[in-house]
Amino acid sequence: MKAEFVASAGAAPGRFCSSLHLSNTNLFRLRSFLPVFFLLASVTTVNAQDAKAKCPPVARMEDVAETIHGTVVHDRYRWLEEQDSAETRAWIDAENACTQAALGRLAGRDAIAKRLGELIKVDTIGVPIERGGRYFYAKRAANQDLFVLYMRRGAKGEEEVLVDPEKLSADHTTSVNFEGVSDDGKLVGYGVRKGGEDEVALHFLDTDTGKERKDVLPRARYISGPTFRKDKSGFYYSKLVEEGPRAYFHAMGTDSAQDTKVFGDGYTPDKILAVDLSEDQRYLLFTVFYGSACDRSEVYFQDLKIAGPIVPVVNTLDGCFQGAIANDTLYLQTNWQAPKWRMVAVPLRTPSQEHWKEIIPEGESRMEDFRLVGGKIVAQYSHNAASELKIFQSDGNAAGGIALPQLGTVAGVTGRWKESEAFFSFQSFALPATVYRYDVAARGLEVWAKPAVPLDASAFEVKQVWYESNDKTQVPMFLFYKKGLQLDGANPALMTAYGGFDVSETPLFRDDAVVWVEHGGVFALPSLRGGGEFGEEWHRAGMLEKKQNVFDDFYAAAEWLIANKYTRADKLAITGRSNGGLLMGAAMTQRPELFGAIVCGYPLLDMVRYQNFLVAKYWVPEYGSSEDAEQFPALFAYSPYHHVMAGTKYPAVLFLTGDSDTRVAPLHARKMTAAVQAAQGGDKPILLLYDTKLGHSEGRPVSKIIEEDTQVLGFLMWQVGGKGF
Repeated sequence: MKAEFVASAGAAPGRFCSSLHLSNTNLFRLRSFLPVFFLLASVTTVNAQDAKAKCPPVARMEDVAETIHGTVVHDRYRWLEEQDSAETRAWIDAENACTQAALGRLAGRDAIAKRLGELIKVDTIGVPIERGGRYFYAKRAANQDLFVLYMRRGAKGEEEVLVDPEKLSADHTTSVNFEGVSDDGKLVGYGVRKGGEDEVALHFLDTDTGKERKDVLPRARYISGPTFRKDKSGFYYSKLVEEGPRAYFHAMGTDSAQDTKVFGDGYTPDKILAVDLSEDQRYLLFTVFYGSACDRSEVYFQDLKIAGPIVPVVNTLDGCFQGAIANDTLYLQTNWQAPKWRMVAVPLRTPSQEHWKEIIPEGESRMEDFRLVGGKIVAQYSHNAASELKIFQSDGNAAGGIALPQLGTVAGVTGRWKESEAFFSFQSFALPATVYRYDVAARGLEVWAKPAVPLDASAFEVKQVWYESNDKTQVPMFLFYKKGLQLDGANPALMTAYGGFDVSETPLFRDDAVVWVEHGGVFALPSLRGGGEFGEEWHRAGMLEKKQNVFDDFYAAAEWLIANKYTRADKLAITGRSNGGLLMGAAMTQRPELFGAIVCGYPLLDMVRYQNFLVAKYWVPEYGSSEDAEQFPALFAYSPYHHVMAGTKYPAVLFLTGDSDTRVAPLHARKMTAAVQAAQGGDKPILLLYDTKLGHSEGRPVSKIIEEDTQVLGFLMWQVGGKGF
């Protein structure tokens, strides 16, 4: 099970750690190519200076052809993979100039930005953790651009600022986040992140004196930690190095270059390694995930009290395992022989499989995550794509549950085995993320922090419908709109989805969705196969060679909205990011007539070459790899970049990406933009909004969130029009 602070090294391409990360169950064979290169003689080369004069710029075509497992694959914009080349930079500048010229003159921008500011610029507090009677949390005041790290001495103590990132960068593109806190709360590890990178530098602060420690671990892709020894003499952590993931021990006050490697030799960069220290400090727990899909994992532990060997618990079973230790028991959540997940207890004195005991069997709802709090197990479930919280005794006997306000999403459950206090956040479409405190012993629930967002939730309706996909599979979809909506087929609709990496798409508070429905639109969220809403079978039905099921589920949702007169095709806008951006790419190339506008953010689009860039090898268990002769045909069959057809009437498209995306390579959006612009046979705009400083991950300043959301909403409202827009 997870530590409260987890880095994003193992994240899927989809959403940041809160959605898919090492700590959740949602964790991301080579053959040689035979390349033949040639240049299309019919293509005229356009230099960068000439490109700037055209809007959008004409991207040079240079057809690189490769023969892959007997199939010739063309790549006419391979040169745009070179992010720092002068030609690429000139093309980016020209694209941004065109996009700003188009979006900057749209009517209603100021009103959109104003309303977004009202929704976002409120005091916002993250889920706290308690250590030594001190409470640690991130908070962003209404007038601040970035989250500040705070501490309270006692639940009702005065707020103390620990780290304020405001002065770290003039443009507020450098952010900070908690990475670990010592058992007594007197030493904090925090990450410093530039732009939207996944990588951070680790810094350390003495919370008694407010002084920085001299220890600084350099910028890297940290996977887990720091998890401190009780005496604060050092900490354990894991990170990705060139050879693969490795776990280390750092002695405070020493050079990090001399850190002791404690585990990981032999694991390659496609593996994810997490390390954690049990609450009683006796055991080290190592978990190795086989990529972000987590179709397999390994679990090991070491008894530090006796300086024992590293002992395997799981290393041969085909299933995902993640765990947490309390006393001398390892509680393992697993989908092994249980597609909707279950829990087994492993006695660490006799950890072999014959001594395992199932304590929470697989149920009707999917077990998403768990936390050991107050001597009990707080388990989070997904029931029909909405969160549930159940309480169990340490032996697995039911001990009640926590009543939630409505259909919505639980996130960030924190707590300690020896303490009775748990915290979690809850949100829904018209309910901003509210932090709750729950006393496990007294069974008392209270609001700990609620943002004062100016929104009347009673003005909206949320409903869940079920529709039939093309293979007769029943798929659920949430709908969010103002009460009194007329089903006349003329409503602008905005639909988003994800469909991958075992991620459950549940109701979230989205500022863009609120603005959309306030203007009379419909917001739709289908829970596609490939996600985790109904367990591992649902996930596997949308991965590898079955990825087309995800796309078909999405198209069926669109057709249901149209058939039931919520909207019509030219009024239907869709948006998705990362793995959801891949979904957008498939939609524009497979069913361009079904949509009026598309926002494709931080996407994967070249599925023939994706595994070659950044951390994409994590995702091979989910998608497959073109280097595998058996997996190549399915990837090539839907790879959006390779199915852009000249003369097609594409809907309006806005691509989003940024230089600091160190998870999904920005080259996907660059190449796809050039290809669709060249192929467009209709009159709809194809635009690229490219941020030269920010990227995929967390830490975006409020000003940039409002700026980007204003541009996106302005683009969508421009294209689909309608009442109130």
